[in-house]
Amino acid sequence: MAVTDFIDFSSVPQSPEMAKTAPHLYNYRRVYRDSGDSPTRKPATEETLRDYLAMYERLGARHVVVKGKDLETTFGYRVTNEDVAAFCKKHGPRYIGFAGVDPHKGMTALRELEYAVKELGLRGLNIQGFENRIDIDDPRMYPLYAKCIELDIPLNLHTSVNFSIDTAMDHGQPKKLDTVMVHFPELRVCASPPGFPWVHELIAVAWRHPNVSIGLVAVRPKVLGIENSGYGGLLQYGNTVLQDRLIFGSSYPALPVDRCLEEIEALPLKDGVKRKWVHDNAARFLGLK
Repeated sequence: MAVTDFIDFSSVPQSPEMAKTAPHLYNYRRVYRDSGDSPTRKPATEETLRDYLAMYERLGARHVVVKGKDLETTFGYRVTNEDVAAFCKKHGPRYIGFAGVDPHKGMTALRELEYAVKELGLRGLNIQGFENRIDIDDPRMYPLYAKCIELDIPLNLHTSVNFSIDTAMDHGQPKKLDTVMVHFPELRVCASPPGFPWVHELIAVAWRHPNVSIGLVAVRPKVLGIENSGYGGLLQYGNTVLQDRLIFGSSYPALPVDRCLEEIEALPLKDGVKRKWVHDNAARFLGLK
């Protein structure tokens, strides 16, 4: 498999509007820096944006998903849906935008989501519950789940440990997603990152619910093949019963895109499964032809 014609399900454009500094995520920079995984970061400028666009052109990406977020209630921070839509419109069909809304805003959030999809052309919803300080199965989330089904759009939902020490870790516990899917079986969810330290719990949720995919996002693929890493179950099940439900996302600039793709190529996956992970599963989840 050549490192071309792939879909990156998670990426942050290196422009001033999209790559804003989020103070509540400062501990992430320490964690990724100490692990040696994060590329050297520069302040977002027109130059870094040109480099960002050139990288995906050079690698031959088919699509790249970029996401808004609204954390005004909790952290006074927002990447607006308008900025996401403007970026995608300016830089062409390679870039697919997801909306971000604040579950604490009630009807305002519902109206913003509908406007983002119907008027701005965004293609999904992104909720990072730990940043909104809200659980996956919190009743305030349910109207948004129903709206996703009504609009026929997919949902990206945080389901893992987080490294922000300004919010609780349990917001992303995957078992809470099981409760949601019992109530909303039509909801199309990409659960990402993949559940650490609850990886097998997330596998069970995805195995139970055919509309749940697992986003291999912000996790170096090589760790799936490292004994006792905690991620080995993804390799086992992602090569068999869940091979149609693993979706690659680099979370660039947290991880280097080219290296992640090379590491997927090096994994002991069956013929055709690598292509599913880096392209086909995301294409189906996003409703692409």
